[in-house]
Amino acid sequence: MNEFTFEETNLLCIYNGSGGGTREGLIAFLEEMRGYLEPDEDELRDLTDSALSKLRSMSDGEFDALDLYPDFDAEDAAHAE
Repeated sequence: MNEFTFEETNLLCIYNGSGGGTREGLIAFLEEMRGYLEPDEDELRDLTDSALSKLRSMSDGEFDALDLYPDFDAEDAAHAE
């Protein structure tokens, strides 16, 4: 399985709940979201395409094993410095 980058993981964390918490739901939601991107949003489109490719190539079991919850403790610690 391809490993997700930090940016891809963040994208998945943001949209996982909107996709119902399932791999297929997240794929469908990301595909829909991609359709709303403006022509100048190349980076987000490329990031979304990469994440979608990896999601499509994995099994539901592999998806279920992902930790798609933001780590607020790490974010809070970064802001405290």
